[in-house]
Amino acid sequence: MSAQRSFAWIGAKSTEGFAAFGRFSSFTAEAGRAVPDLKTWGKLLFPLMKRIGVDSIPIALFLAAFTGIVLALQASYTFTGAIPMYFVGTLVGKTMILELGPVLTGLALSGRVGANIAAELGTMRVSEQIDALETLSYNPHSYLVVPRVVAGLLMFPVIVVFANAIGIVSGWITAINLLEMTSQEFIRGLRLFFEPFDITYSLIKTGSFGFAITLIGCYQGFTTTGGAQGVGTATTRAVVLSSMMILVLDAFWAVTLLQ
Repeated sequence: MSAQRSFAWIGAKSTEGFAAFGRFSSFTAEAGRAVPDLKTWGKLLFPLMKRIGVDSIPIALFLAAFTGIVLALQASYTFTGAIPMYFVGTLVGKTMILELGPVLTGLALSGRVGANIAAELGTMRVSEQIDALETLSYNPHSYLVVPRVVAGLLMFPVIVVFANAIGIVSGWITAINLLEMTSQEFIRGLRLFFEPFDITYSLIKTGSFGFAITLIGCYQGFTTTGGAQGVGTATTRAVVLSSMMILVLDAFWAVTLLQ
């Protein structure tokens, strides 16, 4: 009987998972069909780019600055004289651009941006404002979903460019003040294995993070039920699922683009 219950539980959870994936796919398709409605979402794009992108820059720069400091200090501790110190610049530059800059920024913004979108749209759902938009012949996907997703897709790479730069600069300042390195040594290491594709890879990865975070936040907001408690649940799910998707996409792009 316990084995039967176990299989029944697995079957029920699998069915729920496929059903949830189907609902999300349908939501994404509806958002895709709303993209041509530029007249509706175009006028909303720039204010949302400011909210999602410009207003998120301070937290991204704060994280990047201390990440650069820690990378420089840990690199000097790890090398222990066996590797030339100019490799500190190599480690700081490659790690910030390829991995920590995009991923840490994405994880931080999944909390700031994804949670904000889910809470905002969830409140609109439970207070029937989204239903009112449909009554007024507005496509809620054109009005609420598309501008947020496009803003995330456009602004996340911009944020990460600043974050990468600040992380490298903070690593350089740490190296020349605490590690007894010269600027020339740090820059030598920074340029040693640098490839222009590193920047492209970072931007592609970050754009996918922005797309996933905003889309998941919109979906969780649109499917909110149950009043204030439902809004809290949707917000939590948006952050958790966005963080998981960032890690999945991180692995996907590494396998796809770095092999």
